[in-house]
Amino acid sequence: MPENNARTPEPPREGAPGADADGMSPNMISGGVTSDDVIADGVADGSPSAPPSGRRSAAPNTEPAAPSQLFVWLKEVATVVVIAVVLSFLIKTFLFRAFYIPSESMVSTLDVNDRIFVNLLVPEPFSLSRGDVVVFRDTKGWLSTAPDEPNGPFTWVQDGLTFVGLLPDNSEQHLVKRVIGLPGDKVICCDDGGKLTINGSPVDETYINGAEEPQIRAFDVVVPEGKVWVMGDNRNHSADSRSHLESNGGFVDLVDVEGKAAVIAWPLNRITVLDNYPAVFQNVPAGG
Repeated sequence: MPENNARTPEPPREGAPGADADGMSPNMISGGVTSDDVIADGVADGSPSAPPSGRRSAAPNTEPAAPSQLFVWLKEVATVVVIAVVLSFLIKTFLFRAFYIPSESMVSTLDVNDRIFVNLLVPEPFSLSRGDVVVFRDTKGWLSTAPDEPNGPFTWVQDGLTFVGLLPDNSEQHLVKRVIGLPGDKVICCDDGGKLTINGSPVDETYINGAEEPQIRAFDVVVPEGKVWVMGDNRNHSADSRSHLESNGGFVDLVDVEGKAAVIAWPLNRITVLDNYPAVFQNVPAGG
């Protein structure tokens, strides 16, 4: 009788055609899968392979929450503040510095409570000229000792802002005057017409306060090397070189000059560039 079960084909005998050395057909690999059906990533016949049994699929990646708008805004503000402080400190150190005017010695050029910017590039590397308004440190005791002010709860904030240049220096240990005599100049007050003379040439000082007739205070000086002779525009109310002849001859050392006052920056209705009146001194010959 014929057998109902299909007969399992026998593998070809060794040495038979179509058999390799180990007795297996070249188109068969372990597990009964043809080599033509296997590709590198485990996908057969273009269909995706099933995930390995016993493993769970990886959880989807969740994106981190975006930073809040408040945090972004605070970060931007902090960045702007830091940049402003650094730039202000660099400008105050190398280019310009703000000062507060506490007295009337330079009226009407400068009024009390004016804020000015001083060019720190004068007298070095740029030189001073007659007529320049300068700010200088009081190293000769021209000013009376300022009383110590009690420290308030926010004094350190004011000191810090002054240090970086965001507030004007109001320590009242600086003075502001106009340069009249440069090193080598002979300055005399006054000639028969009541005018100041520099190296024998009278000058018509159009910058002095015209609200009062200036009092005559006689002097005759020759400015030494490395020093300048300074006077206030408000002649009757200025304790300038004339008032300190006993201290360094009334002269100001160039090394004490902080810089040349360039502009009035505050109040807004007084913003202006300060003039050194070159026409006043154009006929003055060079000093010896």
